[in-house]
Amino acid sequence: MIMLHCGAMAFFCESGPVTTLPLTGERTVPDVPSENYWFRRHEAAYAFAAPLVRGRSVLEVGCGEGYGAAYLRRHARGVVGIDYNELTASHAAHRYPEVDVLRANLAALPLRAASVDAVVTLQVIEHVWNHPEFVRECRRVVRDDGVLLVTTPNRLTFSPGQDVPVNPFHTKEFTAAELVDLLTANGFVPDSVYGLHAGERIAGLDAKYGGSFVDAQLATPPGEWSDGLRADVASVRTDDFPVLAAADRDVDEALDLVVLVRPGRPAS
Repeated sequence: MIMLHCGAMAFFCESGPVTTLPLTGERTVPDVPSENYWFRRHEAAYAFAAPLVRGRSVLEVGCGEGYGAAYLRRHARGVVGIDYNELTASHAAHRYPEVDVLRANLAALPLRAASVDAVVTLQVIEHVWNHPEFVRECRRVVRDDGVLLVTTPNRLTFSPGQDVPVNPFHTKEFTAAELVDLLTANGFVPDSVYGLHAGERIAGLDAKYGGSFVDAQLATPPGEWSDGLRADVASVRTDDFPVLAAADRDVDEALDLVVLVRPGRPAS
């Protein structure tokens, strides 16, 4: 059982269901053809996480639309998803009743200490303001024999040569070394570092579109895409984004960083 703090916010199911979420540029949602590239890229990280959480109690910090928490629930013993946005939490609670969804501040998780086997936070840490505080909260709620899995865009490929993130919703982006340093400074010890990479088909699409398939998608609104671009976006699959160990491929070339750590000393 995942133990909540006394007085924690109730599961967010009071309001009526929200059938769709607006596209803000901050979250990825399923079933939107123009979002398929980003959806599959995110889904690849959940596919990687699934074996790690098999049979475990899981907290997903920053569950967004909820599809990833539901994906993990097919493998885990139980999943709690937390999101700060009221509309998002309401939507996730109604669309994915197999997941326990809470609305809460990600810097003050409403769970008791050492109450979950695994904490998963995918494409979230780049959005928070106080990174050490956020990591320490993850350390507080995970058991001493548990795991934390963090993914985030790789600063070296997502915002190359930039002093500030290209994405206005990102407060800070990391290299693999910076992310590992942050996690180890706040209660964890490294286990494994991976990179989520563009597979051969995505590399081919990059070449087809003058070097960047992503830039081609962002150059014009989806309603103005050519039929060819629309078809290429629709063709993207989850397995087009392999997750490879840093020893097998340079993690600095990755699209996203995937870092697995285990609890070390208790967070202060």
